[in-house]
Amino acid sequence: MPDFRLPADDLEYAVLHSLWELRNASVRDLHERVGAPAGLVYTTTAKVVDRLRDKGLIERRRDGGAFVYAPRVERDVVERARARQLMSRFLGPGPRPAVAALVDAVDDIDPALLDALERAIHSKKGRGHGT
Repeated sequence: MPDFRLPADDLEYAVLHSLWELRNASVRDLHERVGAPAGLVYTTTAKVVDRLRDKGLIERRRDGGAFVYAPRVERDVVERARARQLMSRFLGPGPRPAVAALVDAVDDIDPALLDALERAIHSKKGRGHGT
């Protein structure tokens, strides 16, 4: 069980994404990169940073007179957890009809993706279900 909770909305995810890119940043840095372009006030960005910290996604350290934040959870770990959550919601308690609908949708969008999906499935089966 992960010791973090996923970002709740697009703003939380955008701030976390920026922190993955910057590796270390102050709230001011994050606000200039995410908050200000979106028309948000500084305190909104600060609240988002606090929420991400409360969720265990980022950590804080003091650097001189300011706090600096860094990712606590790597991007691939969060992305896998987000994908699992999305698929659980999509598939619901009876996944077979949803999987069939997904295959139909992929075929409608780009039939070549079905081949890629098939290769991914075979690769996953070859490695076992635990990875």
